[in-house]
Amino acid sequence: MKTEHSIVAITGAGGGLGAGMARRLAPLGARLALLDTQADALEQLRSELGLADGHCRVMTCDVSDEAQVDQTFADVRKAFGGLDVLVNNAGITRDALMLKFRDGERVSRMSLEDWNAVINVNLTGVFLCGRAAAEQMIRSGKGGLIVNVSSISRSGNIGQSNYSAAKAGVAAMTVSWAKELARHGIRVNTISPGFIGTEMVRSMKPEALAKLSAMIPAGRIGEPDEIAQAVQFLIENDFMNGRNLEVDGGMRL
Repeated sequence: MKTEHSIVAITGAGGGLGAGMARRLAPLGARLALLDTQADALEQLRSELGLADGHCRVMTCDVSDEAQVDQTFADVRKAFGGLDVLVNNAGITRDALMLKFRDGERVSRMSLEDWNAVINVNLTGVFLCGRAAAEQMIRSGKGGLIVNVSSISRSGNIGQSNYSAAKAGVAAMTVSWAKELARHGIRVNTISPGFIGTEMVRSMKPEALAKLSAMIPAGRIGEPDEIAQAVQFLIENDFMNGRNLEVDGGMRL
């Protein structure tokens, strides 16, 4: 598949990795549907990209809401006439230890609210968007590509029971979907980023950021565009299917 003229929907496009993907794909001629809950951030990104409506549309969407997802992907079809690529990038964190005890007394525990919030966006949201996108691709008869964004934390990370579980589920769904959808000409792959220099990471205290960088064999955190490069590679390499690209500078959890 060529990036040029491809219709690409990116969830979580309002900032961080999603915005980085849009910045890479726009100059390559992709037609972008940018989805997020943050309308202001989407408008700012569209203004930065300088693309006309025929090449870029922004749409507010809560990926954990089935009705919103189905309507949004119908709007994508109406705006562009179809869909070639979905990048399932939207995600949130609500980090906490499952249980924290001190001197035999419970100090805190991960709340069910925080568990559900992360699972709903990071796992259920991926399912809902993937299902909606795949249906459009099947109906078009042209095939397509779904890229699910997982994480290095899918292997398990302290304080991230909810996030790790969701990201492990995303990686597993990728393999299931790749097997189910291959007959329709739809490829499905995963990207698992390590620590990437989004605004959230770069806002860390310098000493904490230095300690984090020292843990990575590459000696630094990654850049959002390095994840975007992986997305471009998956779009353009038609033989990649059902696989997980680990873009983490050699770090393993």
